[in-house]
Amino acid sequence: MTPRVAIIYLSFHSEPYIEDVANALAVEKYPKDALEFVIVDNPHPQYGSSVPYLQANILPRSGKDLPKVTILPQNENTGFAGGNNKGVEYALANNFDYVFFLNNDAYPGPNTFAPLVTAMEADQKIAIAQSFIRLHPNRHLINTSGNCIHFLGFGYCRDYRVPVEQTNYSNVIDVPYASGAAFMVRASFIREYGAWDQDFFLYHEDMEWSLRAKVLGYRVVMVRASEVFHAYDFKRSISKYFWMERNRFAVWLMYLKGGTLLLIAPAVLMMEIGSYLFAQKGGWAGEKHKVYKYWLDKTNRALWIDKRKKIQALRLITDKQLMADFTGRVDFQEPDMESAILKYIANPFFSAYWAVAKWLIFW
Repeated sequence: MTPRVAIIYLSFHSEPYIEDVANALAVEKYPKDALEFVIVDNPHPQYGSSVPYLQANILPRSGKDLPKVTILPQNENTGFAGGNNKGVEYALANNFDYVFFLNNDAYPGPNTFAPLVTAMEADQKIAIAQSFIRLHPNRHLINTSGNCIHFLGFGYCRDYRVPVEQTNYSNVIDVPYASGAAFMVRASFIREYGAWDQDFFLYHEDMEWSLRAKVLGYRVVMVRASEVFHAYDFKRSISKYFWMERNRFAVWLMYLKGGTLLLIAPAVLMMEIGSYLFAQKGGWAGEKHKVYKYWLDKTNRALWIDKRKKIQALRLITDKQLMADFTGRVDFQEPDMESAILKYIANPFFSAYWAVAKWLIFW
């Protein structure tokens, strides 16, 4: 029997993208009776709900050129994690074998799902499998072949804007963490160990879920034969900086052992001093203050410390194993963002620091 896959698409003013997604699903090779297109619509603060558009333009194609389409309208924006979890609830209640998450601005290739299912059926220890994600409309360039993790908690796309022909990956490779833009998760894993952590709301929730799988002894991989195309834009609004920074520290508090946190503390302090000066110069030091204020609140700290206790009690691998593929450098995500300070000072210094720290970690 063909494994059943629920495609969770988090709609957030999806009108500019949804036709590309639907047209791509119409030519998808995976058996359509084993797929369901579950659209969770988070209302946009400016454009409102996309549900009327979806009902008029996508729902009539349900069960025809598209797999069955289900629309789950939301009354409020519960963030990336919260919205996707509404789709997870539906998928588990309807006994799907796998759950595939697709970004609002991404669409699948003609053979996206079968390679992922084949890889996961062949190895029951794969909990999360990411597609090979190319850029759109520059489809000859890579968006990410699996995301990188800096030892200070930053995450970024590996091979960003590298021409596809310059890579030669095996079909299934382990990755530091899977990009939430397009990955598949085993439903049995979700049932046992939980879905997206909604306390993250926005950013780093894919890093957290990947690390959760790893500390529990599962694999997180990229499957080269599965391709997705992503209209990716790296530039972030300063208003979202709070979530990136708060969640970076949250992940580290949850997953790293006390000895590791002490070992990297001097590097964390140096990075904070540098980033604070940069924030002051850029006029967004207020966002840094919000992050510090958040962590000074004992109620907030208690939330994440409780999560830490639960994770540490369950973990099956050491920090040395968990951090084996972490890096000490940050690669530039856009040519116009290249920084001499990052290139000639920060990257060499933190790479050297991590080389020593990584050697010292034996726990």
